[in-house]
Amino acid sequence: MYYPEPIARLIESFSKLPGIGKKTATRLAFYTIGMEDQDVNEFAKNLLSAKRDLRFCSICGNLTESDPCAICTDPTRDRTTILVVEESKDVLAMEKIREYRGLYHVLHGTISPMNGISPDEINVKSLITRLMDSEVKEVIIATNATSDGEATAMYLARMIKPAGIKVTRLARGLAVGSDIEYADEVTLSKAVENRLEI
Repeated sequence: MYYPEPIARLIESFSKLPGIGKKTATRLAFYTIGMEDQDVNEFAKNLLSAKRDLRFCSICGNLTESDPCAICTDPTRDRTTILVVEESKDVLAMEKIREYRGLYHVLHGTISPMNGISPDEINVKSLITRLMDSEVKEVIIATNATSDGEATAMYLARMIKPAGIKVTRLARGLAVGSDIEYADEVTLSKAVENRLEI
């Protein structure tokens, strides 16, 4: 179907976002065109501001407005523990649960031999440097339960353990409220492996 060039370009822009197909991109484009001018200007301003004003923390690699970030400079955080995550959005997820009070390190991806991503292409070197100059006693690896996430976790453990630092992995298993009959074999295996005494 033919759309005027400005709408076609807007649809194309929306369709570049992850998880947005052509139908959703078209809906978003037409919704945007129907918005008040003030709202469209505010939306565009927020996009530009997020791109221009955010940077990566020079210590942990998390997205921040100021460098170092608020978490790294917070004196109440436990400096003996670092939780390693794949992306900045994982830091937000962990902060929502309000259970973890240590520091973070964001890798910005995972090691992926199939996709040609080596340890040098993610934020590993700064983690190793950081561990040499700190009082860290434990590194918690919180990469996703994918083959790349597991490979990254194993690589990090091999790099960190010789320094005498405890390396742990987030427990894996059944999600709260899930039924055993619908769980896959890997999930059930991890649930048995990570069982807790009651």
